Amino acid sequence: MAGGKAAAVAKKLTKSSKSKKGTRIHTKVHFYRPQTLSLERKPKYAKKSVPSKNQLDHGIIKYPLTTESSMKLIEDSNTLVFIVDLKANKRQIKQAVKDLYQIECDRVNTLITPRGLKKSYVR
Repeated sequence: MAGGKAAAVAKKLTKSSKSKKGTRIHTKVHFYRPQTLSLERKPKYAKKSVPSKNQLDHGIIKYPLTTESSMKLIEDSNTLVFIVDLKANKRQIKQAVKDLYQIECDRVNTLITPRGLKKSYVR
């Protein structure tokens, strides 16, 4: 009886559980890469160490320009001159002036100086 049991176990172990399929017959000319398992990313640390701050937190206007010509513009044509962030656009400049000085802007003109600074004329 023990011999019969052992023979049955041996037979089960030698028999492979995988079926023997032949090689696959490719009917198409092109090879399409099979889709593999894509796992969700589990980073060990954050990509950015510091979260990027909002530009509207007073980072747009660097300082007002106080040259003779800018003072003349203030007196004659009611125009303020600021040095602003290089990446700031006219809408952001308008909003920043409104927040800082509580004034309505009629229009904003900008230019980039030869020194690489952005100058804005706020009327």
